[in-house]
Amino acid sequence: MADMTSPLAGRRRGSKSTPPGETGQEALYLRSLSDRQVIVNVKLRDGETVRGWIEYFDDVMLRLTREGAPNLFIYKHQIRSITEGGKKRDVQTEGSSKARRRVSNGERA
Repeated sequence: MADMTSPLAGRRRGSKSTPPGETGQEALYLRSLSDRQVIVNVKLRDGETVRGWIEYFDDVMLRLTREGAPNLFIYKHQIRSITEGGKKRDVQTEGSSKARRRVSNGERA
């Protein structure tokens, strides 16, 4: 008579591979926020929310640049969530406004 063993009999139970811990999506999203200089709200584990734009980040922390307040280095393990503030940071500098005035006055830029 034919062997009646299940085709799954050779597999060990619990041998599922664990999901990857890092997909790379976090870094892509933070880079996008940083490159576009989007204003973000960062909610911390203690309930405090700080607002600014992400100037720099690495595997452990990020730098939140704020206007009118000190810049912050925040450890990622202290962050509960990051949400976009809905508008792009105004990146106008003094040099660009001078160039615009010269052009509007008919002078060479």
